[in-house]
Amino acid sequence: MDRDEIKGIIEALLFAWAEPLSIKELCKLIGAESEEVEIAIKEMMDEFSYEKRGLQIIKMDEYYQLATKPKHYEYIKELLEPSQKKGLTRATLETLSIIAYKQPVTKAEIEVIRGVKCDKSIHTLNEKGLIEERGRLEKTGRPILYGTNIQFLKVFGLNSLEELPEINELDLLTETENEIKDIFSK
Repeated sequence: MDRDEIKGIIEALLFAWAEPLSIKELCKLIGAESEEVEIAIKEMMDEFSYEKRGLQIIKMDEYYQLATKPKHYEYIKELLEPSQKKGLTRATLETLSIIAYKQPVTKAEIEVIRGVKCDKSIHTLNEKGLIEERGRLEKTGRPILYGTNIQFLKVFGLNSLEELPEINELDLLTETENEIKDIFSK
């Protein structure tokens, strides 16, 4: 395998993985010697710098990662900002709460509790990575069971689901909030 082919494979691996990869992992994946891979990466780093490209390869100990150059931060920020500003609607938060407290739960069970369809909310929660499929219920139609995941814990600053407040401990002040409390006790 020639060096240009090795460079192409390295670039593809670093791009596809999006996390740091060690020289050892790269060598194993490519089937090349460590020295050969290190030389290819060094050349790639020089080429990326010389050609004034938007990407760079960064080194962290014995790990390498493909990343954007800091000088392009403002452009990337502009691209990503609208999606980062989007929060969760009340309907989506209600759906997430039901999933968090009742998991594993089917879409139909969520809809019975909320009294409305929840397709869009489930799609949004899946898209944001806050819920995941936990299998299928063994009954007609084999409906999907949903549950929260590690991203949910991370976003809400929880170490485990046990840290969710007890429904009866919540300070519910309005009639609507009391209705929500009743829903969770079903």
